[in-house]
Amino acid sequence: MCSEFQQRVDECLLRHRSVLDVLSKLQEASSRTNRAVTKAVTSCGCIQIIAEKQNIPLEIPLEKLNEYVESHLKEQLCSDCREVIESELGRSLFYTAALCNLLDIDLYDVLVKEHKKLCTLGKFNLS
Repeated sequence: MCSEFQQRVDECLLRHRSVLDVLSKLQEASSRTNRAVTKAVTSCGCIQIIAEKQNIPLEIPLEKLNEYVESHLKEQLCSDCREVIESELGRSLFYTAALCNLLDIDLYDVLVKEHKKLCTLGKFNLS
């Protein structure tokens, strides 16, 4: 599915073939995703961000860290906000695939390598 996606992106990417265009479009897509999440909080109100200091005991084993950290998100996305955010994430994937195409990188290989790293390093993959 990744290679088919990359192929479709290559076929659809007409105007922005310069690596500089793709990089700026990828950054713009990321900004639009951030904005869509922000609007879900500030305009729609379907989700809330209740942020405060993460209280993590000093002597906690790494395996139990998930029990002490929070996402700061409350509630669930409404269907409208979910649709907008999914669309923006899709745009980010589009330009990620476009960058992979320009640099002759297989998106599937990137996913496989990242998956292997996560499986190998697990919670120690704190990059």
